[in-house]
Amino acid sequence: MNYKYKTFKEFYPFYLSEHMNPICRGLHFIGTLIIILIILISINNIKFLFLIPLIGYGFAWIGHFFFEKNKPATFKYPLYSLIGDWVIFKDIVIGKESILKPKKYKK
Repeated sequence: MNYKYKTFKEFYPFYLSEHMNPICRGLHFIGTLIIILIILISINNIKFLFLIPLIGYGFAWIGHFFFEKNKPATFKYPLYSLIGDWVIFKDIVIGKESILKPKKYKK
């Protein structure tokens, strides 16, 4: 990752290329879904919000280290990666992206 992305639009194809393994994508999706549920639950108990980083990073990093076999882009592009997690979640929900059959993306 020598190139410095200046916009999220430039970064997103790279982000997708780093998430080609279906298990990794699935873990990202599940982690983001659990975060949404935690936010809803935290209306009654704000302490649940402390679980968000553990759940969010936990699911994603397991996917990267054990299945994708790469280093999470979060280490170099934390903000763009966070946005990417939410955009890929939305893209999977609306059918633009797939968990099981990712499109091919160039880095």
